[in-house]
Amino acid sequence: MTRLSSDWRRSHYTKEINENNADEEVTIMGWVHEIRDLGGIIFVLIRDRDGLIQLTAPTKHIDPEVLEDVKKLRKESVIGLKGTVQESGKAPNGVEIIPTEIKIFSLANQPLPMDPTEKVKAEIDTRLDSRFLDLRKSSVSSIFKIKSKMLHTVREFFEKNGFLEVNTPKLVASATEGGTELFPITYFEKEAFLGQSPQLYKQMMMSAGFDKVYEIAQIFRAEEHDTLRHLNEAISIDMEASFMDDVDVMKILNDLVQEVIINVKQDCKEELKTLEVDLEIPEGHFEVLKYDDAVDMINSKDVPMEWGEDLSRAAEKALGDMMDGYYFLTEWPTEIKPFYVMPNEKDPIKSHAFDLMYKNLEISSGAMRVHQHELLREKIAEKGLNPDAFGSYLKSFEYGMPPHSGWGLGADRFNMTLTGLENIRETVLFPRDRRRLTP
Repeated sequence: MTRLSSDWRRSHYTKEINENNADEEVTIMGWVHEIRDLGGIIFVLIRDRDGLIQLTAPTKHIDPEVLEDVKKLRKESVIGLKGTVQESGKAPNGVEIIPTEIKIFSLANQPLPMDPTEKVKAEIDTRLDSRFLDLRKSSVSSIFKIKSKMLHTVREFFEKNGFLEVNTPKLVASATEGGTELFPITYFEKEAFLGQSPQLYKQMMMSAGFDKVYEIAQIFRAEEHDTLRHLNEAISIDMEASFMDDVDVMKILNDLVQEVIINVKQDCKEELKTLEVDLEIPEGHFEVLKYDDAVDMINSKDVPMEWGEDLSRAAEKALGDMMDGYYFLTEWPTEIKPFYVMPNEKDPIKSHAFDLMYKNLEISSGAMRVHQHELLREKIAEKGLNPDAFGSYLKSFEYGMPPHSGWGLGADRFNMTLTGLENIRETVLFPRDRRRLTP
């Protein structure tokens, strides 16, 4: 095993090497994916972030020292390879590399805790316990390449539409929305909590005159869920905008989702192919379904639901069976929404709140907000909360708060819709649920 020296630098990623590079000298870096020793010839597949390439070592025609290095290789060891490219119809990319020099940077212990070639399938817990190996699989790395493209597109979308990126605190003194779903922490001589949402802070940015803001950051929810759709640490894409109502920000969300899907479909063809996903680009405005109609539809499928209830998992499944793709669920009952959600002026038992659904999965919630100070104090008290506990938040409403609206989009759930996955843990590098705090 050796260190990286100044004369060893990658010349190509594997996917950049093809028939056009025949007879060229190249240098690649990567992991040993597979080894086949046929006696007179040894084939080694080398893997990097972008794909595979074949090292071919005819035992009688290469330098004996290089051959000895080839024979030392173990699966998942990290090596550098210098060699000459030649065409080979059966090899990846139609080429192979005849080695002239090999550097072994790190030999992998054997046996491996799991098989990155996926010839031996592993359960999700085994995969997550050895996540560093699991992430080497193309079927897994593809998920995060798509997620990277999604987040990059989100930032580009907001920036070109005049939004400012902000960073709000994740250590907070009290609940954002009330309730007990908070992780307490010791903060010097005080108790503090991990933030469950940037909601109050992004509203304060409206009072500050920032007009349109967005944030992409962690949120923490101390919910005891143990489902395929919930995690206790997640990435939320949040926005807030002044002088806009719920319909305005629904359009922004609609446009953002469409732009992400267009870019992923265009720029992640190989990853989608690996995941066997045929991503459809939704056109126009997503369908809008009112809460009242959703209740009737759910009951028509013999799933009992009373008006005023939140959607149970059974209700979501029933609705998903009748609705295809992305759709908005609007006019939610005011009673079951947070205190900052604006009631409908004509029918106060309904609100200006909405969810964005994908089939049976909620991926975003948003609303027009209460911007009147006294009404907001009343709404906080109605939820059984003490308005005085929200002093610095409420203060921002006393000195000129514009009408405003916004939403939060779950990045991990959104990625589920892009990748066709059913378990949210697969869309997070190192997921945190009620049972998993490592790795």
